[in-house]
Amino acid sequence: MSIYDTNNIFAKILRGEIPSTKVYEDDIALAFMDVMPRGDGHVLVIPKVPARGILDMPADALGPFMQRVQKVAGAVKAGMGAEGLTLQQFNETAGGQVIFHLHFHILPRWEGVALKPHSGAMEKPEVLAAHAEKIRAVMG
Repeated sequence: MSIYDTNNIFAKILRGEIPSTKVYEDDIALAFMDVMPRGDGHVLVIPKVPARGILDMPADALGPFMQRVQKVAGAVKAGMGAEGLTLQQFNETAGGQVIFHLHFHILPRWEGVALKPHSGAMEKPEVLAAHAEKIRAVMG
């Protein structure tokens, strides 16, 4: 197991120390809008279990968490009227991970529309709120 930093930004979001535009939350997972989205409707899903990466997540917690990832992915696709989805999950620096709390990126996709590059530019809060509302509206 890798060392989990309890002061990573997602741990702070879980504790309510940093605000987020929530899409879904229960006792297992939190889903919220990515503030630096690579496309409209880009959502992050994180477990409430403190796991650095997928290999650190307890096996008995992984299944229920993945059910939430699937539920949110379906709502993102439907709510954003997407033609498809891209799910991304990175592990450790060599694997492209930047924030060391397990998370899935859910990116709604449309034919002919490329993902934006990582620019570090933050989206306007009102745009994130509008996308979140579309997604929450179809959440079952």
